[in-house]
Amino acid sequence: MIEMILTIFILGYLFIALEHPFKIDKAGTAIVTGVLCWTIFVFGSELGFNFVHHELQHHIIHISEILFFLLGAMTIVELVDAHQGFSIITNKIKTINRLKLLWILSFLSFFFSAVLDNLTTAIVMAALLPKIIKGKDDIWFFGGMIILACNAGGAWSPIGDVTTIMLWIGGQVTALSIIKSIFVPSMVCMVVPLIYLSFKIKGNISRPLNLISTTNINSTTIFERNLVFFGGVFGLLFVPIFKTVTHLPPYMGMLLSLGVLWIATEILHRKKNIESKSMLTVIGVLRKVDTATIFFFLGILLAVSCLQSAGILNSMAEYLDNKIGNIYVINVIIGLLSSIVDNVPLVAAAIGMYPVESFGVFAQDGVFWEFLAYCAGTGGSVLIIGSAAGVAVMGILKIDFLWYVKRISFLAFLGYIYGALSYILLSLI
Repeated sequence: MIEMILTIFILGYLFIALEHPFKIDKAGTAIVTGVLCWTIFVFGSELGFNFVHHELQHHIIHISEILFFLLGAMTIVELVDAHQGFSIITNKIKTINRLKLLWILSFLSFFFSAVLDNLTTAIVMAALLPKIIKGKDDIWFFGGMIILACNAGGAWSPIGDVTTIMLWIGGQVTALSIIKSIFVPSMVCMVVPLIYLSFKIKGNISRPLNLISTTNINSTTIFERNLVFFGGVFGLLFVPIFKTVTHLPPYMGMLLSLGVLWIATEILHRKKNIESKSMLTVIGVLRKVDTATIFFFLGILLAVSCLQSAGILNSMAEYLDNKIGNIYVINVIIGLLSSIVDNVPLVAAAIGMYPVESFGVFAQDGVFWEFLAYCAGTGGSVLIIGSAAGVAVMGILKIDFLWYVKRISFLAFLGYIYGALSYILLSLI
């Protein structure tokens, strides 16, 4: 059974990676892969149907939370875009120098990810790129670098990435300690690829033509544009605050922000004709939300959760512990593995294997947990489907898997290793 599940997962992974040569959309492949993995599991498991059904229900709760969060964030971004709200930012970015723009957007992504989270920031930045850059190759390249910056920025913040949230809530790390310990390695992770590129890339980017339609110009005032833009930004910023105050999952805060914006835009445009109003309300923009990305996410998370329930990921963690033992090496490998399978079950497996101790490397804010936060948060950048931010940008910008491997993976690996080395050096001082 284990061999069959792994075979299906690897074949599905291959078809996702070779989406363009096979001309089969990755969302369809991911859905089939996820469902087949669970189908084999239910027929081959010795623990019976009830166990498998209970495991699937357990995972679908967490998967649904991510999907609802993603759907809410994407809808808010599309709503802001429909009002040309992003022009408030794009009009401020005047430079056409490719290298200077890369540094600006990377630092914006890095710090936004710490405040919002890496997934939300990746969605917002991916929506911004076509507004300020013309040409598929440039958009893809900047999108790939934004994935690196978002994951690096999310790793040092207790609310920046789902794995740091898990470690924070679980008591493995505290908020102040994770910021102090991981900020420098995360910054190194982002800056090293940028320094490398500073000697490689040059020239200017092409800016897109102003494609704002006459209809939208006539039907959207500056007040409405500013209101929806700042409402959307504050709505996204509200999510971590809502979670901290209520302790409810982040998707609840996202849905609340969406609901408030939904009502606000309905009131804002209530006197307009149906044609103009339909383009500027949530009902209208929902048609533009990329639901294929949602299905792709669903399929990938279903497949990975099956690997976890079948015990494959736990077996992998135990193997690393028995054969390697060194906590630094184990964490570096976990980070690299998170570029292949989702970092959430890998971190969950590590939490299950190593209980928090009163002192030593496994104590609260111990070296193991802090380094795990860095590695699991940034290692997923090595492959585009290794992180939630990567999957979101891949869906929005239609980035090709193999293109990412050729153009971005080395840069992500370079930053990841240098950031890891900087943490090890700092921990030994």
